[in-house]
Amino acid sequence: MRFSSNTVHQLLGVLCFPHRPGFMKRPLFLSVPAVADQDSSPCRRTYCGRGRQCVLMATTGRAECVCQEKCRASFVPVCGSDGRFYENHCEVYRTACAERRRIYVVHSKDCFFKGNACTMSEYNRLKSLLLDMKTTRGNPETERNRQRDMEARRALVDTMFKYLDVNHDGRLVAEELEKISMKEHVDDTLLHCTMQDLLRYDDYNNDRHLSLQEFYTAFQVVQLSLAEDQRVSVSAVTVGLSAVLTCAIQGTLRPPIIWKRNGVVLNFLDLEDINDFGDDGSLYITKVTTIHMGNYSCHAYGYEDISQTHVLQVNVPPVILVYPETQAQEPGVSASLHCRADGIPDPKLVWLKNGVELQPRSAKQLSLKANGSELFIGSVRYEDTGAYTCIAKNEVGVDEDISSLFVEDSAKKTRLSVGNMFYVFSDEGITLLQPSQCEIRRQIKRTERIVATYEEMCPKGEGPSPQRCVWSSAVNVREKYVYVSQPLQSRLLVVDIQAQRVVQAVATDPFPVKMLYDKSHDQVWVLTWGDMDRMRPTLQVIPQASVGEVHHTIRTSFQRVSDFFIPPTNLIITHVRFAFVFLQDEPAVHKVDLETLRRVKTISLKDYSCVPASMAYTHLSGVYFVQCRGGKAQLLVDAVTDAVVGRNRDLTGRAFVSPDGRYIVTPSGGGARLTVQTVSFQGEMRLRQETDDPVATSDLVFQPSFTASNRYMAVAASDSTADLLFADLSSGHSEVLRGLKEPLGPRSWPWGPPYRVVVSSGPFGQYLLTPSAESLFILNGKQRTPHCEVSDVTRGNTVVWVGEV
Repeated sequence: MRFSSNTVHQLLGVLCFPHRPGFMKRPLFLSVPAVADQDSSPCRRTYCGRGRQCVLMATTGRAECVCQEKCRASFVPVCGSDGRFYENHCEVYRTACAERRRIYVVHSKDCFFKGNACTMSEYNRLKSLLLDMKTTRGNPETERNRQRDMEARRALVDTMFKYLDVNHDGRLVAEELEKISMKEHVDDTLLHCTMQDLLRYDDYNNDRHLSLQEFYTAFQVVQLSLAEDQRVSVSAVTVGLSAVLTCAIQGTLRPPIIWKRNGVVLNFLDLEDINDFGDDGSLYITKVTTIHMGNYSCHAYGYEDISQTHVLQVNVPPVILVYPETQAQEPGVSASLHCRADGIPDPKLVWLKNGVELQPRSAKQLSLKANGSELFIGSVRYEDTGAYTCIAKNEVGVDEDISSLFVEDSAKKTRLSVGNMFYVFSDEGITLLQPSQCEIRRQIKRTERIVATYEEMCPKGEGPSPQRCVWSSAVNVREKYVYVSQPLQSRLLVVDIQAQRVVQAVATDPFPVKMLYDKSHDQVWVLTWGDMDRMRPTLQVIPQASVGEVHHTIRTSFQRVSDFFIPPTNLIITHVRFAFVFLQDEPAVHKVDLETLRRVKTISLKDYSCVPASMAYTHLSGVYFVQCRGGKAQLLVDAVTDAVVGRNRDLTGRAFVSPDGRYIVTPSGGGARLTVQTVSFQGEMRLRQETDDPVATSDLVFQPSFTASNRYMAVAASDSTADLLFADLSSGHSEVLRGLKEPLGPRSWPWGPPYRVVVSSGPFGQYLLTPSAESLFILNGKQRTPHCEVSDVTRGNTVVWVGEV
């Protein structure tokens, strides 16, 4: 470890900080050498002190203390109070014992320069004068470049070394320095310092000559090197473990190592998970998560031209989900068992039946589809009854789950399932729609009363206007409740999914218009406008939304709220820590702790003149996508540093991120085309393609591919046309489905875009729902065709899927 740019500082560091890590903590003197070998030797019980040793007298056999004959060979130079230079502490005390006088270590920088004869400042002047003398003989530009260009400084020192090395043997000895000293009259200039002081105080290994390397050290020439095969280092670590990234830049007088991520310096940030850089300049990441994947660069301070890149991949063991858990079928019908697994790298899927691995036959009876994510049985037989285990495996782990199939003569008909339905909120009330049969399972009319009260679900307002329901937003809370907002009534309704009835009205501030469900903390977040002009907005939270019988809101401290964002969960990311709040006309994003509901940081967007309009997030490399209001740039924010790292190309629209975080889809060109980006398992974001078929996208949903695992289809709806776009994100193929009737307009839907939503039927479903102004369209996503139309449903733009998984 070096404490400055020359040897003198190194020596002082040894004196002043003898017990810092990296220095020898054991004393250098030998107080009791191993003279006597017997355990009973008197020397084992005799302490002689520093500079002395115990010996057994031959005549008496008694232990006596005498001066040490020699010290261990170690060059840790110090100065004694007698003004002499010693190789180590031991030599100081050994000499004091031999000369029978008190000599102690002097902790003064000038002691290295013969006491007061040649002080450090004079010695440094000597070296500066030598540089100046050689500079005046060369190009005048050398002086200007000397401080900022180390290469020029090194060339200068090389020239000076050759000039001083009279016999050209690559070593500077005392005779050569003495001759040069007389020739240049240096002694007359600096009085107490001579050229021999170069040899005395910068001969680091004490071999009585200066090498070119020691000469570099004396004149603070930084020499850095990085092997060509180490310029890029790729490493992988399993999620939850710690990672150590070591910078491979080596060299003499290497300055402190600076680490960057996405161009942001990490060394000076108070980060929770990156908090120790170590004496060797290594970067420590504790409890690695997927947000830490990506590129890290290191360089020596002031020398960015020599930089090493560390590519960090975070591996994640598989997490599996099967559907259905249990099913009963009659002989002769088909059956499908689905298995979805996420992990890094992509898991491979294997199916077992009753513990024996399945070998799919070429016949249609049994086949594996989409890389094993679907097990299809064409015509079930009695012997197909069994427990089917899906096993997902990658290089860091294994997970499995069971889907059971029962084949019976007459499959037991249980009561109608309360799951696998779209809940559509329209003028008429609540429609529960089963998509595969296009069947309305239940219609909760607007006049139906809330349980335990006499109040109607949609009370009639004052005046002659007809009674109708007005909704704005809805969320599914753990398949137990659906919360839906009624802005004109300043309340939320709680629909019990099992009972299929409205069980409670929760009062809110006026005009609740937007809700999101935080599954990590079981909270429903509610944005209220205060009035139709959005002049008194507030942000409220309903805690423990899925438990208890009586729910209530908590008003947060945030005022002037224009919008908020909560990152979604998925199979891998099951816990989210932070939400983000936008305030009206403010170029900033406020980071909020979901546990305490308190602001923990404000991320300024002022440098980009960006007032945020929406956000999206990928847990792969931890990137937030901030859409700026007014068609300005889309910004990227790093979740590790909470720093804005720049613009996302020339994109300006709202970003949509697939559930696994691998695809980012942005409507561009006025929303007419979709720009698709991908994120690799090393955290690298790449431009993949643009769709060929234009659709003015207002809402977009991702549907898992039916032909390959870990792939997605993007389905986009338009605010202004009757078109719907299907885009295969892996192949780039897209097609437009037309003729779905006109969507709602701003006058019919005052709560802001999207005026036409599109909602999928869960991770295993093939159906989608999108409303027009006065009907509902069920679409077959697998075939990319209309499945059916349900008419006489007006303003059904609030839709929630309630599924079994």
